[in-house]
Amino acid sequence: MSIIPSFFTGSRSNIFDPFSSEIWDPFQGFSSVLSNLPESSRETTAIANTRIDWKETPEAHVFKADLPGLKKEEVKVEVEEGRVLQISGERSRENEEKNDKWHRVERSSGKFLRRFRLPENAKMDQVKAAMENGVLTVTVPKEEEKKPEVKAIDISG
Repeated sequence: MSIIPSFFTGSRSNIFDPFSSEIWDPFQGFSSVLSNLPESSRETTAIANTRIDWKETPEAHVFKADLPGLKKEEVKVEVEEGRVLQISGERSRENEEKNDKWHRVERSSGKFLRRFRLPENAKMDQVKAAMENGVLTVTVPKEEEKKPEVKAIDISG
């Protein structure tokens, strides 16, 4: 029989014995590790949780970001030099009352920032943004593709 050590507590559990009273929990100790992190580190999870889709149509580049619970005043859309689109904002933490008893906190809070380098055909001076039902839509129009001029040459002879 194999014995697998727990990485977090140093205890051992026999995972092959169905009658063992000890059950190996691979996540044992995570909660104590997370509680020891500074509050600022725990709040940065919002950066990783901001999901953004980018699609290209014949007319434009379209970005859609899920930002539930945010108002348009809490989100910034900026265009930087070098064709960089930046979407940022901050999701505030809910106020804690002294008598509140929290059972689970899964919604992230904190600042988020996403940057995208756009191709050369993007019209950076015509970017538009709209927010509806917690979804931010940023539209960056594209320049029309210039079709190469074809000049017919007469064949002599």
